[in-house]
Amino acid sequence: MDTTDDTVLDIVPFPIHVPEADLLDLHERLERVRLPERETVQDDSQGLQLHRVEHLLQAWRDHDWRAAERRWNAIPHLQARFEDLEVAFWHVRSPVPQATPLILTHGWPGSVLEFERLIGPLTDPVAHGGSEEDAFHVVIPSLPGFGFSGRTRAPGWDPTRTAHAWASLMAALGYPTFGVHGTDYGAFVSIELARLHPERVSRLHLTMPVAWPTPQDVEHADETEQRLLATRNHYLVDGSGYQRIQATRPQTIGYSLVDSPAGLAAWLGEKMVAYADTRPEAGGGVSVAQQVDNIALYWFTRTGASTARWYWDAQRWAPQGAREEDTQPITVPTAALVFPGEPFPIARRWAERRFTNLVSWTEPAHGGHFAGWEQPDVLVADLRDVFRA
Repeated sequence: MDTTDDTVLDIVPFPIHVPEADLLDLHERLERVRLPERETVQDDSQGLQLHRVEHLLQAWRDHDWRAAERRWNAIPHLQARFEDLEVAFWHVRSPVPQATPLILTHGWPGSVLEFERLIGPLTDPVAHGGSEEDAFHVVIPSLPGFGFSGRTRAPGWDPTRTAHAWASLMAALGYPTFGVHGTDYGAFVSIELARLHPERVSRLHLTMPVAWPTPQDVEHADETEQRLLATRNHYLVDGSGYQRIQATRPQTIGYSLVDSPAGLAAWLGEKMVAYADTRPEAGGGVSVAQQVDNIALYWFTRTGASTARWYWDAQRWAPQGAREEDTQPITVPTAALVFPGEPFPIARRWAERRFTNLVSWTEPAHGGHFAGWEQPDVLVADLRDVFRA
């Protein structure tokens, strides 16, 4: 399929409302979950510990989905229709007419909710300690198969095709040029946007500036780079099993994720703990309230299988973790905000080889993989600095 032909056919308002029967069904399931016995170790080396799951499930029983719906429906929520997929997105225009258009893309196990707390400061900076020159018109789409976007019905919705779709969406919204921010798989999509449409992307901002070390990089790594390589290797050996399962058998794991609230909560909750900076001085990571909002979104949209399927498509897009395109330079002005709790860290020297116009590299003292949840003020400040420059 020629992915460059993915044009927006229609854009309509899309209010969020889950049927009452779905809420009743969830509460019945939560009251009769079957949990395994406690792990046989004193740490999380066997996975998310039982006491954490029990706490998460109790918080979910107390969760007020209708209040969340009201909060989210206060944000303009729309749906764009492509030929074979519907994409849901938030679109909030700034009261500042000359604001910079900015599209923000999430990854897994996250969602558009990662950026919820950024919307006010980005669109109305004057009301949040900034100035008019810091203003953005923000577009926050749910990836194909995520949230209220359509569940994919055919293979092929990978980062390249999604990047083409995002470019079409921004054009349909009246934004010929725009800034781009991405995290996790959203970083892959954002990098593809900059690679495929460099004339339209004014700035590329990443919390995961995806770059691969060469054998020479590994051989000549300095002390800092050796620590980063050790962290990456630990992730590949001990923390990436979910990735292999979702990349090879998304349908199989999908049955549990769509049918079992306990299974879904544990599958998503493990990574929202493991990949966050949970140190007290860092704020404790992703809060339980934020986790439950996100888990409930996956549950009510029934996207456990379709979000896992993203990895299946992406694996065929990049079977060895890097593709020929990854050696091509990204010339768009690029900024990186690299947090210390990132499970798959990247050294600046590796990134400079790929991003040839690296205009900013910032390493905060605190924060992990989920910047929008963990350190929203830091992320907003860096976006303002980069685009103001």
